[in-house]
Amino acid sequence: MIRSMTAFGNARADLEQGTLALELRSVNSRFLDLYFRLPDELRHVETPLRELLTANLARGKVEIRVSYTRNASTDLSKLDPAWLESLAEQLQAARRIVPDIAPPRLVELFNWPGQRGNDALDPQIWGAACLQAAQQALTQLQEGREREGERLAGMMRECADGVARVVDIVQAHLPQLLADHRDKLAAKLRESVESAFPGGFTHISGAELSERLSQEANLFALRIDVAEELSRLRSHLEELRHLLTDAGGKPTGGKKNAGSAGKRLDFLFQEMNREANTLGSKAGSMEVTRAAMDLKLLIEQMREQAQNLE
Repeated sequence: MIRSMTAFGNARADLEQGTLALELRSVNSRFLDLYFRLPDELRHVETPLRELLTANLARGKVEIRVSYTRNASTDLSKLDPAWLESLAEQLQAARRIVPDIAPPRLVELFNWPGQRGNDALDPQIWGAACLQAAQQALTQLQEGREREGERLAGMMRECADGVARVVDIVQAHLPQLLADHRDKLAAKLRESVESAFPGGFTHISGAELSERLSQEANLFALRIDVAEELSRLRSHLEELRHLLTDAGGKPTGGKKNAGSAGKRLDFLFQEMNREANTLGSKAGSMEVTRAAMDLKLLIEQMREQAQNLE
């Protein structure tokens, strides 16, 4: 299933010592950019988190935010009376020099860094909880990416159907357009001959007439024949439907083989836009000109949607 790059996932882990919360926020980016917002006590889990995300995500700017809270009852039981007495003595010594120093609040005592040996987070317990929450949040993120990706793919399929209808209209009018231009070509040839040779065709040699006809026919073929552009547009539409149906790969493992669907679609739309431009430059009637403009509009709409895809 094709995926968007915009999604959100969160999870929490409840431990005996407290609660850990993890959030994943993903937005558009050309590459995979990971930004970690971790407390210092959980900085050691950045590497395994990075490995987990790079193994499952191809593109996007992803912010990883982790926070935790301790249970108050656990913290209260861990306050060391000897440490509190030592802290009080240091406070009195400081007040002898700076009398206005305010005493620390109780919540500050609970979170006083580096003062209580038994207050540090257990890296194994909290690290495992963080990875467990990350896996749950990643699953939620991927599900959101898939839902949004399917909506974007549906919009592009509608635009692709519109492109196919425009191509069919031009294809259906192509014989009449060619016939009209043959009549214009014949009239132009008669006008050119009469201008160059007022006496009529009797004064034109076979070689001269053949050369003039060849020149006009070549110019006509270059300017009018859009069958090749229509054929390539149909081929691009088939590739587009294939990408929208099969791109995205599996959540794990298949990502590297499938490549980036968004990048491949962006390249495909560049090629489709090139054909639409050529069609417009060869336009021999107002109908073809309008068709080329409609094609460019539909292709641009699809390209904008593809910017959101992984």
